[in-house]
Amino acid sequence: MDLKIYIETYGCQMNVADSQVASAILKAAGCSFTEDISKADVILINTCSVRDNAEKRVLGRLDVFRLEKKKRQGVIVGVLGCMAQRLKEKLLENPAVDFTLGPDSYRSLPAVLSFIRDRGGKMTETNLSTRETYADIEPVRTDSNGVSAFISIMRGCNNMCSYCIVPFTRGRERSRDPKSIVAEAKQLDREGYKEITLLGQNVDSYNWTDPENTTRKMNFSQLLEEVALACPKMRIRFQTSHPKDIRKGVLYTMAMYPNICPHIHLPVQSGSTRLLQKMNRKYTREDYLQKISDIRNIMPDCAITTDIIAGFCSETDEDHQQTLSLMKEVGYDSAFMFQYSQRPDTLAARRYPDDVPEEIKTQRLNEIIALQNTLSLKSNQKCIGQTYQVLVEGPSKRSENQMTGRTPQNRFCVFDSKGSKPGDFVWIKVLTCTQATLMGEIVEQPKSLIEKAEETIEEGLNDIREKIRKTIVRTKKTKDKTKKQ
Repeated sequence: MDLKIYIETYGCQMNVADSQVASAILKAAGCSFTEDISKADVILINTCSVRDNAEKRVLGRLDVFRLEKKKRQGVIVGVLGCMAQRLKEKLLENPAVDFTLGPDSYRSLPAVLSFIRDRGGKMTETNLSTRETYADIEPVRTDSNGVSAFISIMRGCNNMCSYCIVPFTRGRERSRDPKSIVAEAKQLDREGYKEITLLGQNVDSYNWTDPENTTRKMNFSQLLEEVALACPKMRIRFQTSHPKDIRKGVLYTMAMYPNICPHIHLPVQSGSTRLLQKMNRKYTREDYLQKISDIRNIMPDCAITTDIIAGFCSETDEDHQQTLSLMKEVGYDSAFMFQYSQRPDTLAARRYPDDVPEEIKTQRLNEIIALQNTLSLKSNQKCIGQTYQVLVEGPSKRSENQMTGRTPQNRFCVFDSKGSKPGDFVWIKVLTCTQATLMGEIVEQPKSLIEKAEETIEEGLNDIREKIRKTIVRTKKTKDKTKKQ
């Protein structure tokens, strides 16, 4: 199939991973890829439905694609992902759209493109699967920086949070065979990648059972250890965790292996237990704070980030104040913060009126953002004077003489390149910061605790040797005096 493919991706890292899977399927069918939309035979847009704004952006892009179709006859436009799953045939009413495919239908891409190219018309395929994990497909990382990569370990979500549309657009949870996950991680290691992120809507609920031997199982803590052992020179990250499911076993595994990054993204959504219950989050404020305490006790240097929703149904000023107080108590390193956006078909849309006025939502969101800016600055200021190992990702947008990278805690860092290149690990001493960025300089690798201990022991031995030498000298002098007498 000699077609040039152009792909745009919107949404979370799961969408990025899905675009890479779709690219692999198309590449195997003989397609090639282009970053120039004017040269594409097929324009694909992989979509997100989590918030209304995400869908509006996609609709705006479809207007652009429609103009591209007018310029060049025969161009095919397809909508993939969550928005295709939610709107299905309704999207086909848009003159730009030729077909829609849901997240579990990417294997059909070559057949759909062949059919439309040869016969014309419009098509949709949006059946959700209870088994599809694309475990046998090696993603094509067309948009990767060659340093960091994503590995999808599971698909779907069973949590049914009342505000969330993901279970309706991505289906039920399915855990991928750990052998295929480890094999993909090893392949990335061989290809020179230095960091991988294990992805799932809720990684802590990873629960694989061998279909041929149901007594053989693996949970997320065990998977994390398997990957860390298989790729000891690679950094291992993961997201996203769910507060109701993260266990101490995961924390102990993180603390045990130095290549697992000390960073946990733990979405709280609200600091009010009343709203958490209404959101169907299945934990209380106190439960959440206990999880934070566990993390701090087991990994004192672990960075903690979160998601927060402002203005959920029936939110009062007291609820809002509880969110602000929780933020202060936790002291998040950073956060993703949003106004509540009612999504069709969710429990909240069916049961709860969206009754917080938009201006109040905006006001509360601004207060949350202002507080988090303060907390982020305070967190970064604690790093000044400290030295961190940073994985170089690429050049700075502001200066070709500077590079950027991230610490193990996922803090963004800018520094003079001094010959460093993407994929290098360098040691950076932090000199100053903003609320979003650490600025520092490359320094020599600091001595490890073992090296420091060895130096201390050697210094102690030298002291002992010197004392013995002095004792021998004194003894000899005493003997000499005795002989003379």
